[in-house]
Amino acid sequence: MGISTRERRRWRRAAWLHDALKDAPVRVVRSLAGAAWDAPSLWHGPAAAARAARAGERDRGVLDAVRYHSVGCARWDGVGRMLYLADYLEPGRRHHGRRLAKYADRVPADPGGMLRVVAAERIARGIVEGWPLLPETVAFWNAIL
Repeated sequence: MGISTRERRRWRRAAWLHDALKDAPVRVVRSLAGAAWDAPSLWHGPAAAARAARAGERDRGVLDAVRYHSVGCARWDGVGRMLYLADYLEPGRRHHGRRLAKYADRVPADPGGMLRVVAAERIARGIVEGWPLLPETVAFWNAIL
């Protein structure tokens, strides 16, 4: 994609950190997540961002990418947007199949277009499942239109 070495390092840090606490005990994740959303399945992002900040991560873009990777964020820079895509398109996930592999192949040529496709699918799934749309998700959607 022709990104700089600095940006590549940011992407790697966000990728490494985003699910770092996904399997941690709920009490630990909740204590770090603070006033995160009411869905425990979403707490690992804010918890990982808080822990990373305590450990010395100072890049606001990396921290926001990690914090909001499950819900979206209107103010994201490239690292947040790429992490959102990578989190959904990662091979080996139970929902990953041929269709998502094709999406992943299209990201380098059309990252913005694929971001809209992935966000639409994630939001539609939430609606079908009966999950409330978080304000952060709605703002993210409106920011990428």
